[in-house]
Amino acid sequence: MTTTRKPPAPFGRTLCAMITPFTVVGALDLDGARSLAARLVAEGCDGLVLNGTTGESPTTTDTEKAELVAAVRDAVGAGVSLVAGVGSADTRHTVELTLAAEKAGADGVLLVTPYYSRPPQEAVEAHFRQVADVSGLPVMLYDIPGRTGTRIEPETMIRLAEHPRIVAVKDCSYDFLGTQKVLAHTELAYYAGCDEHVLALYAVGAAGCVSTVANAVPGHVAAILDAFDAGDTARARELQLRATPLIEAMMDAGLPGTVTAKALLARLGLPAGPVRAPLLPADREAVDELLTQYEALVAA
Repeated sequence: MTTTRKPPAPFGRTLCAMITPFTVVGALDLDGARSLAARLVAEGCDGLVLNGTTGESPTTTDTEKAELVAAVRDAVGAGVSLVAGVGSADTRHTVELTLAAEKAGADGVLLVTPYYSRPPQEAVEAHFRQVADVSGLPVMLYDIPGRTGTRIEPETMIRLAEHPRIVAVKDCSYDFLGTQKVLAHTELAYYAGCDEHVLALYAVGAAGCVSTVANAVPGHVAAILDAFDAGDTARARELQLRATPLIEAMMDAGLPGTVTAKALLARLGLPAGPVRAPLLPADREAVDELLTQYEALVAA
């Protein structure tokens, strides 16, 4: 049995929130980034999100951000969507990052709600509209109030959907009812930004996911969506639940996903490098647990 379900997917379906590899001394590792990006694409990702929180955007320079986009574009070619994180707490700076991402070869930009200042909804909407107006790139909004302190309320999201270049949402709101409300009233392409929600959100009409866990197991994340698209919902459920221990170890063990993803990739001999301060590396116990859950998942 196959389904006819084809939600809009402007940036692909299985996107990885890619880490930013660094050298042992903490410099940007462009060769490592090219290698990692090529592996992610070869193993199931049809899009990559660069310079997001998982990519340590708070501690990379504007120049490094542009260099990363250009290097990964060179590595994966034109057939893979590259979405560049350009969010900041400053609208002016966000505009500058957006124009730089467009010049570097991004296919779209990821805009997080301005953080710390906690702007009211009118200001949030104005910020997103101003940035969306400055380039020809399509925009993915990023709703993650647990980090920014400010929600993109469903009513605000519905109004923003009227903008011709605001086409998608990375959803980390943990408000499933609000998400369904926006899905019901707009054509926005929703992407699950929380790995535990990949199948649940896809089942109610999401376009795909932006996964941190995909740094380690891109093929498994893609297989969840493949199974659902093929009409094998039991298999999709099995694959989602099978990934739960690794998702928990990477995303719910008290460490940022950047830290756990880099620790696991490094243990697997893949490009990663250290995290930049103020983040600290995972301790041996955490790394051992990550490897245990990874090995159990790939062996199943």
